[in-house]
Amino acid sequence: MAFVRTILDRISTITGRRSEEQPPQEDAGSGATEPADEAEVRSIYLNYRAQSVKYVSNAVSTAKYNFLTFLPKFLFEQFRKYSNLFFLCITLIQQIPLVSPTGRYTTLVPLLFILFVSAVKEIIEDFKRHRADDETNNRKILVLRGGIWVTLKWKELQVGDIVKVVNDQEFPADLVLLSSSEPQGMCYVETSNLDGETNLKIRQGLPQTANLLIHEDVAAMEGRIECEGPNRHLYEFVGNIRLRGSSKISSSHESTALLNDSPSINSDEIISDELKSPIPLGPDQILLRGAQLKNTKWVFGAVVYTGHESKLMMNSTSAPLKRSTMEVMTNTQILYMLFLLLSLALLSTIASEVWDSRHKHIHWYLPDNEKGNFFLTFLTFIILYNNLIPISLPVTIEVVKFIQAFFISWDIDMYHTDSNTPAVARTSNLNEELGQVKYIFSDKTGTLTRNVMEFKKCSVAGEIYGDGSETEDGFRDPRLTGSLHRGQAATKDVQNFLTFMAVCHTVVPEKDHTDPSIVHYQAASPDEAALVNAAKELGFIFSVRTPEYVTIDALGQEEKYEVLNVLEFNSYRKRMSVIVRNPEGTIYLYCKGADTVIYERLAEDSPYKEVTLQHLSEFANEGLRTLCFAGREISKEEYEEWSETYYKASTSLQNRDTKLDEAAELIEKNLFLHGASAIEDKLQWGVPETIETLSKADIKIWVLTGDKQETAINIGFSCKLLKEAMPLMIINEENHDDTRETLLRHVNTFGDQLGKENEVGLIIDGLSLKYALSFELRKEFLDLAVSCKAVICCRVSPLQKAEIVEMVKKSCQAITLAIGDGANDVGMIQAAHVGIGISGHEGLQAACASDYSIAQFRFLIKLLLVHGVWSYCRLSKVILYSFYKNITLYIIEFWFIWVNGMSAQILFDRWCIGLYNVFFTALPPFAIGLFDRTCTEHSLVQFPALYKPSQNSELFNTKVFWMWTANAFYHSALLFWIPLGALVTDVAWSNGHIGDHYFLGNMVYTYCVIVVCVKSGLETDAWTWCSHFAIWGSILFWVVFFGFYSLSWPVIPVSPEMSGQAAAVFSSGIFWMLLILMPILVLMRDVIWKVVRRTMYKTLAEKVQEAELRHEDPTTVIEQATRKTLTETSRLLKNLFTRKPSRPVADPYEMTQHGYAFSQEEHGVIPQSQLIRAYDTTKSKPEGL
Repeated sequence: MAFVRTILDRISTITGRRSEEQPPQEDAGSGATEPADEAEVRSIYLNYRAQSVKYVSNAVSTAKYNFLTFLPKFLFEQFRKYSNLFFLCITLIQQIPLVSPTGRYTTLVPLLFILFVSAVKEIIEDFKRHRADDETNNRKILVLRGGIWVTLKWKELQVGDIVKVVNDQEFPADLVLLSSSEPQGMCYVETSNLDGETNLKIRQGLPQTANLLIHEDVAAMEGRIECEGPNRHLYEFVGNIRLRGSSKISSSHESTALLNDSPSINSDEIISDELKSPIPLGPDQILLRGAQLKNTKWVFGAVVYTGHESKLMMNSTSAPLKRSTMEVMTNTQILYMLFLLLSLALLSTIASEVWDSRHKHIHWYLPDNEKGNFFLTFLTFIILYNNLIPISLPVTIEVVKFIQAFFISWDIDMYHTDSNTPAVARTSNLNEELGQVKYIFSDKTGTLTRNVMEFKKCSVAGEIYGDGSETEDGFRDPRLTGSLHRGQAATKDVQNFLTFMAVCHTVVPEKDHTDPSIVHYQAASPDEAALVNAAKELGFIFSVRTPEYVTIDALGQEEKYEVLNVLEFNSYRKRMSVIVRNPEGTIYLYCKGADTVIYERLAEDSPYKEVTLQHLSEFANEGLRTLCFAGREISKEEYEEWSETYYKASTSLQNRDTKLDEAAELIEKNLFLHGASAIEDKLQWGVPETIETLSKADIKIWVLTGDKQETAINIGFSCKLLKEAMPLMIINEENHDDTRETLLRHVNTFGDQLGKENEVGLIIDGLSLKYALSFELRKEFLDLAVSCKAVICCRVSPLQKAEIVEMVKKSCQAITLAIGDGANDVGMIQAAHVGIGISGHEGLQAACASDYSIAQFRFLIKLLLVHGVWSYCRLSKVILYSFYKNITLYIIEFWFIWVNGMSAQILFDRWCIGLYNVFFTALPPFAIGLFDRTCTEHSLVQFPALYKPSQNSELFNTKVFWMWTANAFYHSALLFWIPLGALVTDVAWSNGHIGDHYFLGNMVYTYCVIVVCVKSGLETDAWTWCSHFAIWGSILFWVVFFGFYSLSWPVIPVSPEMSGQAAAVFSSGIFWMLLILMPILVLMRDVIWKVVRRTMYKTLAEKVQEAELRHEDPTTVIEQATRKTLTETSRLLKNLFTRKPSRPVADPYEMTQHGYAFSQEEHGVIPQSQLIRAYDTTKSKPEGL
């Protein structure tokens, strides 16, 4: 029976339904990590059977809609707009018989047209997102199918596939690393797309799979991976892999009998599942989608999570339905306008009931036996006044925004020639938000920087070499190369320094397979890669690494250095050392690191200390990353004694890392300074100038990066976000209590300056930020952050980035913009009011999830200061003007009821009412929305202060809206009562005849069209031929239409009451007299107000406009308006904040860091000291074929 239990256990293993009470015997004592929750366990078969579960596709989508969700999502989005919801209600009310005075379809048809136009716009915009998704999904990858490598699209990948990824390719899904071209199954991975870190990380396959180096071995491998279900934890992975054993189940009599008695059991299935004990898998074997393979020829990996179940995509959220602040405010004003409409309808209904009750016994045509229906009358007046809310406003705004988005995409100034990348507006709903941004949250790597390190300068023997100029060939300085070749006095110092650069590192050389004379370098640290490449360019070529020694070619002479020890870099040590035996047999210690830690370990008589420190300060002021180089000779006796101490520390079972650091301290002392290096983390073009310009526009910039604190600070200085004299608050605490204490101390220091912008920089790391974002400390952290000129958050996770943006977005009531280029930026891009994606080297995830994509950070200037300001100003006027023109016409119906017996009789023809927005006043809003501008593009870019009116919502707010509304009421009153008074006091024609109410209505309608069109001209800042066409063309179109319309009956059986109206109106002397007087009388107040305001209360934009018209330089005007003085409190703040040293100050040199920054993975799967021992570059690598 024991054998029966074994067979049943194996069968249950196949189906993944193993009993919890009786785990399989093969798992006992294996040391494998079993997933805790069996409901989440995923079993993946490799090479020997189909998957038992159908997993999600590897295709991903960042679009808002698909075929099934478009209609419900679109309708929800459209009817979130109160105007559309209101007109839907009006459409339903109009279907009630005998209620609508304007017909049943006069609202339905325009509403359907509006929804149709909006749907087309949304489809076109979402098509762009689908196209970007297709570009990602259709990338190619090598997949093992049927024992051969085939090229498939990413979207065709399936869980369980084995793929081959080559150097510089992104991983198409989440993979378990099986083997690679590197020793021991190692590979280098760049995760800047996931966490923002620029240094390379090492992943390593299991020893049991690391020998799968040719495709035949991979094809022959059979096994099963058991792992946890999909989750969003980027740095966690738990699983096992079971490989198939070489022996099969013996055909004993007992097993044969059992199988014969159990026909449901497949003997082939049991035999094929003869798997070995599970081998644990962890984070060191997982390769995440979005990461990139670097410095590794190829890797084989098994797909475990695909598509939206990959960790990258699970950290993303669905594309949000964003609404602009202007749209929200417009919705609010529509609610108020609806309240006004209902109030007018209620007042009119009450007045109608009162009038009917008083006159029904007097006027014979009012039946006295019929009771009025108050509610139906109320609905009738609602329909009569419903156009106070302009039905054409949504479609006008949609079309204007849509075309504005094309203006952004067509802007040649935002086209990046090198990458052939234009700016792309992926949505047009947020154009005006670009002109109101107060906070910018920026990623660092790939957004501010190019993720390219270049050796720029060095200090050797008290001399600075290198001019820092841009060169294609790398570092060049004739003085340095001349000292090497001409035998100058400094030759030995320079040679030692360059030898130092070529030997002290953990870089691995690799010769080009096409040209062995060309050497490429694999480096986990981009800083070390820059140093080794610079040494190579200067004639000190690092060429060979073996487990025992390294070889360099020093000016044509081969030198071999035996590597004795490597003392690794970490954030606490801030240095790394290599102990070597040089060709002369001398043991020498090379140590490089931060100036603070190197200087305190220098010998008293070490030369060039002071001058090198000055050079470091110069380098730091230029934003360069600095390292100090020092070393000393070690006697054989000292080394042997220390080596024994170090060996004991390396084998210690308790506090090993601490003891290793203490052992390193024993030998890293009494050093002699060799020099210092200055490396540029190359910025994107124009980043410092862009940040300076945006700061002048009163936009606060926060940098949110996953990189290290030193690197982040260094970039802050190089991009001019941090100024040289700016005091820094560095919050770098390890627990909640210390974080609270530090925050409160800094908050109290600000005093009454808290909440105001001060020339102070705030630096906070991810751990401290974790506590600072807690509910208890969030307010203090926010108060502190908004009081600072610049904020840099380092070592932050994608979730923390999004949380910071959400905090500022909700608490500060300010428009936020997030910009990034990696998948780790998607969360904050979607959380911000406006998300900008950089179409960079880190993939398209950020660009696909963004609202707008640009190729360079510098394009923000044009996008915000020009397109943002123009869009905001234009849309403000479009909205205000649309309400104005509707109120001006339709409130005349309210004035008319006071002379028509309080009835709902219309003054104008119903089709004239319906076509008012569609034809006769449709063009002026488009002319304003597309072609008007406050100032020229040059002025907006040159003078960022012009951004502030739109940023502060000065052109569209509640006060401005109701001022326009009051003005519309005033104009409508003049337009109705003056013509009515003229007809009451005089006759319309010389023959004594008088006109009917349609005659009055057509006169008033004509004057109204002329007044509202001319009013649009008064509000236009930049007249173009389009403006003239829109204004005078609209007036002419009404006149021509009126003439033909009055002649159309009975040929066209529509509106017989309009027959002959044009002839009657145009033959009246009163009409022609008022045609001249009415525009003057109605608009006189507007003209006078403009003259007074532009004379006595001129805005900055208006001053610049006038300077432009005079062809003068507006610089003087801008300087007078934006001059600032530094308050005494701000001066005091400069002296209050000092950097908190990491340990008691023992030396004056430690008081300031001079641009130190160094990137390298810490606590990786393989220590650097072991990593370099694994390589022997004298041997060829497998090709993986």
